[in-house]
Amino acid sequence: MRHGDKVNNLGRKTAHRQALMQNLTSQLIQHKRITTTLAKAKALRVYAEPIITRSKNDTMHNRRVVFSHLQDKEAIKELFGIIGDKVAGRPGGYTRIIKLPRRMGDAADMAMIELVDFNELYKKEAKDGAKKTRRSRRAGSTAKKAAPAAETAPVEEVKAEAAVEETPVVEEAPAQEENNEENKEA
Repeated sequence: MRHGDKVNNLGRKTAHRQALMQNLTSQLIQHKRITTTLAKAKALRVYAEPIITRSKNDTMHNRRVVFSHLQDKEAIKELFGIIGDKVAGRPGGYTRIIKLPRRMGDAADMAMIELVDFNELYKKEAKDGAKKTRRSRRAGSTAKKAAPAAETAPVEEVKAEAAVEETPVVEEAPAQEENNEENKEA
């Protein structure tokens, strides 16, 4: 029976598991995104979230508490300098786990864990999405303005296509005549 077993041991002894979590957390803080197995990513989220919460309040006590968990001065500087300011308004949920395809060698479930506030791709999509919803609300008033513009644009395109079509026809005719003259001489 596994009553009361909340910790995922990851097949390691306590000291090895603590060292693994320290290293993964330091790498996550420094690189903002790491790829690991799904089980390690889930265990890392439980370990890293309280540490990131400590970074919101930059005091000497919090720095010492976090240092006792990480043992990495560069990660502490990054955490309290950049990450703490960026996550100050977020009430938790600082990491995102995205499942990846299985690893080729042993078919282990892989995942990418990243800090939510440091992913530029999702921020751009969110901004684009906000603009699209704003446009859809005003669709009635802008549709009238867009209709005349849409009518004039195809006319210009047709004129441009006609000019393009005429030019190759003129160039092809002399080329055929030259070929005919060469055939007659031979």
